[in-house]
Amino acid sequence: MHPILLESFALIDREVGSHSFSAAEYAIVRRVIHSTADFEFKSLIVFSPGAIDQGIAALRAGRPVVVDVGMVWQGVQGQVTRCLGNPVVNGLTWAEAVSPGQTRSAAGLLAAMMAHPGAVVAIGNAPTALLALCEAWPSLAEPPALVIGAPVGFVGVLEAKAALARLPIPQIRVTGRKGGSPVAAAIVNALVDLAAA
Repeated sequence: MHPILLESFALIDREVGSHSFSAAEYAIVRRVIHSTADFEFKSLIVFSPGAIDQGIAALRAGRPVVVDVGMVWQGVQGQVTRCLGNPVVNGLTWAEAVSPGQTRSAAGLLAAMMAHPGAVVAIGNAPTALLALCEAWPSLAEPPALVIGAPVGFVGVLEAKAALARLPIPQIRVTGRKGGSPVAAAIVNALVDLAAA
């Protein structure tokens, strides 16, 4: 690990202080704080029971990582490829047929998810993609192994995250309006580190 990264993590550890996260949960939270310089994320990230273990198992089994936009893809593909070799799929590149009223992000994520059942799905930009996933979930033959729900913004974000929270699916969720591509990428990369350890 690079000395600057080690020093950054040490500074984060001192500022966070005592906490109730497990070691694996804290590795993810710390990575998000490092990527954003925003300590509020320690109160915003929610882990469903067993979510980290499910994500690690899926990554170790070679399951693809499906993301909603190119910025998340850029943020994770190097780490995923270097450490594990799993395919990384950008949902936007799958957005061929878009229904009226549907965003390209939603259409692309659904198409990519259907083509890669049981994937680790990370959404860091588009609440419409997360909501589409939640609406499609009951009809999926094989749902995602893990959903990382971290879209950012003002329109539809809280509703999409609330819809995810209601699903009995392994999930790592950022509550509130915050999130974003760097946050989703940080969560994936921390999971990759845990899976590769």
